[in-house]
Amino acid sequence: MSQTLSGGLLVDKPPNATSHDVVALVRRFIGIKRVGHTGTLDPFATGLLTLCIGPATRLSRFLADASKSYRAVLRFGFATDTQDLTGQPLTPPRSTKGLTESRLQEVARSFLGKQMQTPPMYSAKKIDGVALYQLARAGKVVVRAAAAIEVFRFDFLPNAEGCIIQQDKQGATIVECEVMCSSGTYIRTLAHDIGERIGCGAHLVALRRTAVDGFTIEEAITLEDLQRCVMTDTWTERLLSPLSLLRGWPRIALDRQAAQRFICGQPQAIAAQDIISDSGRPLPVAPEIGLAVVDETGQLLGVGRYTSHEGWLRPQTVLSS
Repeated sequence: MSQTLSGGLLVDKPPNATSHDVVALVRRFIGIKRVGHTGTLDPFATGLLTLCIGPATRLSRFLADASKSYRAVLRFGFATDTQDLTGQPLTPPRSTKGLTESRLQEVARSFLGKQMQTPPMYSAKKIDGVALYQLARAGKVVVRAAAAIEVFRFDFLPNAEGCIIQQDKQGATIVECEVMCSSGTYIRTLAHDIGERIGCGAHLVALRRTAVDGFTIEEAITLEDLQRCVMTDTWTERLLSPLSLLRGWPRIALDRQAAQRFICGQPQAIAAQDIISDSGRPLPVAPEIGLAVVDETGQLLGVGRYTSHEGWLRPQTVLSS
């Protein structure tokens, strides 16, 4: 398989697999080593994993900060040490009889907006080069710096009878919800913190990522289907162009000479009125903005940074050579 292939692949991650497992399988399936993801999912979680392939892996750092949407199931009655169903209970089960829909809605609203969130001990974040989950497995608990996050939407999903609070097959109290949040938000920590605020404890029992910025789970392919497409040599039909990975980004088209300067890493002056939306409409320009930079044919050259006070475009990463 040619190593010049470049673009993105939307994969529906199965449960009980790490994000790295998925990357390794895709590398093996398509025969290309340069494959990377733009944001991890916990092993038990499922859903949308955005992969970059070939030279497009240079775009990964620009996609990692995209907002994300999830469908989650919270179980009330006790918290766990991992904040999800894979951990050990921190307390004996507590009564959830006092849990009401109005109280749930009230608490959920209090988690909307910008806030600071402390990452869980069982996470891949590193302190002094050591992953937190490695410290946790060794029985160590360390102070973690809180990170700025934002929850844009938090909606509870009623069942067929219109009830938000439900019982699972084991009789446990559960609720299902949809969350849209900034990158870096831990949904299991959100579940844990909601349980703490209500007073009965809670943990995450199911999580599915349904969207990453403008991409949705309906556009994703399962690993089984990808393998079948590889066997029939049709998998590249699912490959997104590098420019498509920057869906929603404002863009600037450069003529041949300006494109060559960009490829060579040279800053240059551009006209603000030439910056357009990805749908081609004129765009009000912020003081500083990231741009998808294309040539006269619409081919993505790379990503640049434009500052309006000086009117200069500076290359940040270049795909073409």
